[in-house]
Amino acid sequence: MIDPNHPFYDALWRRVLIPAVCFVWCAIELYTGEIVWAAIVGVLGLYSTYKLFFDRKASGGDKPQERQDD
Repeated sequence: MIDPNHPFYDALWRRVLIPAVCFVWCAIELYTGEIVWAAIVGVLGLYSTYKLFFDRKASGGDKPQERQDD
């Protein structure tokens, strides 16, 4: 669903904004009494937090370099 290594997610503000919007939406749903929608959006927020911060591989220099034998 989310490819955390896509270049779109390189910017930290995007990775923070996506779960934040989900959690704010979850709070609004709880405020209005919609428990089922709050649970659905809360789970989406947790999933996006996991994928964008914990399942993400560091970009750039951690790729193995090919060895060239001359």
